[in-house]
Amino acid sequence: MNSQVDPLQTQPQMNEVVIRTRENGPLVITGPVTIIDHQYSRFDLPPGENIALCRCGASQNKPFCDGAHRRCGFVATELATDRNSPDASP
Repeated sequence: MNSQVDPLQTQPQMNEVVIRTRENGPLVITGPVTIIDHQYSRFDLPPGENIALCRCGASQNKPFCDGAHRRCGFVATELATDRNSPDASP
């Protein structure tokens, strides 16, 4: 049995961070986060509640999503699985 989250309950609590995968799209982060580069410099984050991070590799605004996944044919449909399931990989 998969552990599912009620879509109506996906709004993070005050200090909770939620990272959601979008089908064929970016990682969407909701909640208070700091994103730093490999030299420990902070990225300026856009105002608002959600931050979309590129996972297709084609964004011209990495690490942020610019919608390039729609043009490059990126496919990602992974689903969370129950790790205790007999079919789950170790």
